[in-house]
Amino acid sequence: MLARLTLVTALLAATTSGAGNSPLPFAVGGAFELTDQHGQRRSQIDPDGHGQLLFFGYANCPGICSAAMPMMADAVDRLKAEGRTVTPVMITVDPDRDRPGSMDEPLARYHADFIGLTGSEADLQTAYDAFSIEKELAYVDPEYGPVYTHGSFVYLLSAKGEVLTLFPPILTSDRVVELARKYLPEDAR
Repeated sequence: MLARLTLVTALLAATTSGAGNSPLPFAVGGAFELTDQHGQRRSQIDPDGHGQLLFFGYANCPGICSAAMPMMADAVDRLKAEGRTVTPVMITVDPDRDRPGSMDEPLARYHADFIGLTGSEADLQTAYDAFSIEKELAYVDPEYGPVYTHGSFVYLLSAKGEVLTLFPPILTSDRVVELARKYLPEDAR
């Protein structure tokens, strides 16, 4: 727990100090291959050559997801208006409910371009391990069903799937856009 608090403190300092273009002081990210909400295979590489905002959560999450995913959607729209196309991506921590066909509607409520990824336990574990994601069933809510605790950082990825930086989910979309500008080039015109 102390190591996690130290990491959060360091990340908050980095995201509020204006530091940009410096590599993270730890290894994070890596290859994965999962299935999107339309049944297509997708890796960490964006097939359209766009940057990505990546979050681990679940489509019907009543907790932190309902704060992080709207922030991501707003940041994506604002970056697009500046000429920087970014794809919002969520990797599920609830594969029993988040399957191809079941994620479309809840993710589209946040943003039409939201990509939801799921897969086998082994495929998902590869992604969780690459990003040091822990998940645990917290309780079963009578209305929402299973409620999970899970990692909550939002990762900014290059088009090649490399982690450029990460953001605590408590940042505003204003701050995410401001920081993302330092890492993402404008789209080719």
